[in-house]
Amino acid sequence: LLAHAMFELPILQISQTVRTGNGQWIAELVAAFGLVFTILAGLRFRSDAIPWLVGLYITAAYWFTASTSFANPAVAIARAVSNTFAGIRPIDLPGFIVAELLGALLAMALAGWLLADPKPIRQMKAAK
Repeated sequence: LLAHAMFELPILQISQTVRTGNGQWIAELVAAFGLVFTILAGLRFRSDAIPWLVGLYITAAYWFTASTSFANPAVAIARAVSNTFAGIRPIDLPGFIVAELLGALLAMALAGWLLADPKPIRQMKAAK
């Protein structure tokens, strides 16, 4: 709403920007996957770096995904009330939200496997 006021746009809008189809949904799955994986990797290796890791990831994902990287259901919902090039029609939200949630779940599964702390495994072997 504040951005609308700064650019002298109507405060309340409903987006008319069409964002639907397999390409858009795959892009959102990739965007959400990358965001969640980036955060989890940051937590595992360097938690103080998470803010800039997220900023760098979102910048890259904006430029290199077909959907311009909403990557987050809250962002998708917020962009539904912005009738600009960055918006999304409310009717297109369900596909984006499903793709984002699926991407997040896949990232959590892969990160849980790839980023697991090896110490407990070594301790279990030493205990035997």
